[in-house]
Amino acid sequence: MAASATTVPSVPTFEQHGLKKHSDGDWANKAPVQTRSARPKSTDVADFAPVTGREVEWRYSPVAKLTDLTAGELDGSVYEYSATPVDGIAVAWVSRDDARIGSAGIPEERASANAWTSFEQALVISVTGEEAKTFTLNRGALGSSPRAAHTVIEAAPFSRALVVLQNTGEARLAENVEIVLGEGAQLSVVSVQEWADDAIHTATHFSRVGRDAKLKHIVVSLGGSIVRVNPTTLLAEQGADVEAFGLYFSDAGQHLEQQVYVNHDAPNTRSRVTYKGALQGQGARSVWIGDVLIGNKATGTDSYEQNRNLVLTDGTRADSVPNLEIETGDIAGAGHASATGRFDDEQLFYLMSRGITEDEARRLVVRGFLTEIVQQIGDAELETRLQESLETELVGTVLAS
Repeated sequence: MAASATTVPSVPTFEQHGLKKHSDGDWANKAPVQTRSARPKSTDVADFAPVTGREVEWRYSPVAKLTDLTAGELDGSVYEYSATPVDGIAVAWVSRDDARIGSAGIPEERASANAWTSFEQALVISVTGEEAKTFTLNRGALGSSPRAAHTVIEAAPFSRALVVLQNTGEARLAENVEIVLGEGAQLSVVSVQEWADDAIHTATHFSRVGRDAKLKHIVVSLGGSIVRVNPTTLLAEQGADVEAFGLYFSDAGQHLEQQVYVNHDAPNTRSRVTYKGALQGQGARSVWIGDVLIGNKATGTDSYEQNRNLVLTDGTRADSVPNLEIETGDIAGAGHASATGRFDDEQLFYLMSRGITEDEARRLVVRGFLTEIVQQIGDAELETRLQESLETELVGTVLAS
């Protein structure tokens, strides 16, 4: 319990900054939580203070525009979706007391906790069968009222699938997505945000990867006013593997954010994180935070994370913050990189020397820069459609030199 203001007036309470009280009741030498793994967790929104923007997890976000999702009442009822039946994929609504809920992780911040407190039923997508398959869940009728949602994607041992979560239309949505991989499962999850221009979406994806299982997690954020998708992956058992990719294209006044966390908690685990984004227009904003923890049990870890941003016009801002915590020296490798810049003059010169106009040369460079992520999806139809969406983003753009 936090100390009262009359007892220790100069020290922030738990509700303000997530501080933890010492067992001896002494606040004097207690610093704020410094590491991702030490953040308080709860499924109850009442355990989190109102968001001020000073919290480490909210310092880059436009919190004043998110109050209805972080502090307001949310409609947690079931919603309409569409999906084509696929052999080996079952979809069902389940009650809050279903044992699978909470098996991949629990909230570390208030929007996620508010969604968890508010949802009435969870949508469970169950994957079975060793044959490869593709399943797409379409959501396009959520409406403009504040809403909560909870989804669980469960991959049975040795199963294989690509699951696409396709988001379009109006939305003011706070949600949690849990992804659980059994032993030897191979699962790709692609979350595509092509919301309407005024949509607001905050999401936390919790993944737990079992023994010798492999998760490919891809976030594509193109539409919406504010989109904040934060993937958290626990490599829980020996041989677990995750490849996390992200693609975002921020236009004027658009805020696209992703806070990625990979927790290596078992021996011989592997992670690769690659996020790439482009920004154009006055007030275009992107945020990428990459946290990797290599725990003291995670010997033999092989980890690397990187973020690349391409600035297309003046008036944009890209925040990129890689972080790496290592608690054991017995690892195969670990590293991180971040870069934000304009065009490579040599690439432009090469293209223009072959008769391509400067504007078209710049667009070719952007396409090549982002296509690397699109090609990771593994579904030709979706890859083609996303390439067309990127082309639309670039039409009529006056790119900065």
